[in-house]
Amino acid sequence: MSNAIEKTGRILIVDDNEDVLRAGKMFLKRHFLQIDTETNPELLPTLLRNEPYDVILLDMNFTKDVSSGKEGFFWLDKILEIDPSAAVVLITAYGDVDTAVKAIKEGATDFVLKPWENEKLLATVLSAMRLRRSREEVSQLRSLQKTMNQDLESRFGDIVGQSPAMLKVYHTVSRVAKTDANVLILGENGTGKEMIARAIHRSSHRSDKPFISVDLGAISENLFESELFGHTKGSFTDAKEDRAGRFEVADGGTIFLDEIGNLSLPLQAKLLTVLQSRTITRVGSNKTKQVDVRLICATNMPLYEMVKQSSFRQDLLYRINTIELGLPALRERPSDIGLLAEHFLAYYAKKYNKSVHSLSPAAIKRMEKYHWPGNVRELQHTIERAVIMSDGSSLQQEDFFFSSPQNTAEKKEDNLSLDLDKFHLEDVEKILIRKVLKKHGGNISQAASELGLTRSSLYRRLEKYEL
Repeated sequence: MSNAIEKTGRILIVDDNEDVLRAGKMFLKRHFLQIDTETNPELLPTLLRNEPYDVILLDMNFTKDVSSGKEGFFWLDKILEIDPSAAVVLITAYGDVDTAVKAIKEGATDFVLKPWENEKLLATVLSAMRLRRSREEVSQLRSLQKTMNQDLESRFGDIVGQSPAMLKVYHTVSRVAKTDANVLILGENGTGKEMIARAIHRSSHRSDKPFISVDLGAISENLFESELFGHTKGSFTDAKEDRAGRFEVADGGTIFLDEIGNLSLPLQAKLLTVLQSRTITRVGSNKTKQVDVRLICATNMPLYEMVKQSSFRQDLLYRINTIELGLPALRERPSDIGLLAEHFLAYYAKKYNKSVHSLSPAAIKRMEKYHWPGNVRELQHTIERAVIMSDGSSLQQEDFFFSSPQNTAEKKEDNLSLDLDKFHLEDVEKILIRKVLKKHGGNISQAASELGLTRSSLYRRLEKYEL
């Protein structure tokens, strides 16, 4: 063979039969650069640490264990423990085919029957080699992706996501951040609007200046001017000293006005005046002060509809939305759910000193099918609760509770209003468990089955909710 890949292949044959080793080496050395043989599997760890083999041909049965294949399984596990991407081809007799198929499920790449046909042996080894190198390429790509993610993290902090929708957001942030243009971030609750605002600030030329976040929905009307523009001592009852407002503190940096859609029309007018003049006047003072701030606003409310209904000023909307950035709901980027879940799992496992370190594929699949009305914030809280309640090393699908359309219909029939905007998810879970237990007359096994939980998981919840 003249193919360069075949000439550079490194093959290891491990078998206690010297004749098998000689026959394999004699044939394979015509096609590959290096063929090593070994009769003692105890030397495998040393061999693998000293040489990066492309393919390992491993006998299923050695002298100590003639026919069960147990030694083969043992050494297969050892090989994959040392090198998870190893391509292991099992050497087995005709009567051990079922055992070899079982070994493939355990991680082996393929098997050959002895006595083998040379062409079939060559084809099997070449296929295993291609698989090994494909695995190496995937590993390299993952390493590259990790480097790219680290670069994104340096610009976007704790924002997690590589879906097309989020890549579009990153691209917009990168372009917008370099300017001083006012930005309006639109998105549902829990989509990460403030995190994006902070990312814009970190990537801007104002990054060494303050980033001041203001939740306009949490400021009462009578304190609005004092909070945003400041006040002088004695200007009102509780004004015991001069105080700078948020705009003044943010001077030179960025001010983030969250929930701007909640402002009343009179407060919108006051804010617009400041944005137009770029000056503020403290409550109780006649002196104006120039402020230089980058303005970023956010809301989950339909501002354009509100303008039509005359509940939001059109001139204020035009002032704040030089650049408009829409954040996707979590249900619109399901490919990011696993990444986010693993991110939160690592954080909360460390925070609560828990040994849980992984999510089962079934759990991730179930999360990807859920609609997440609370978006990333709901996912975060869901993972936190699961970590706290977990007593294993991996979170399973039964460790999570999700509301479903079917459950919602049943609740409506029973006149149980479980609107997630009005109730905490734990309230929903508690009511549902109580209802299912009542339905099955307190039978734990039947209730657990309907809820999709194990008995132990249901017992934990019963203890938690004191049911």
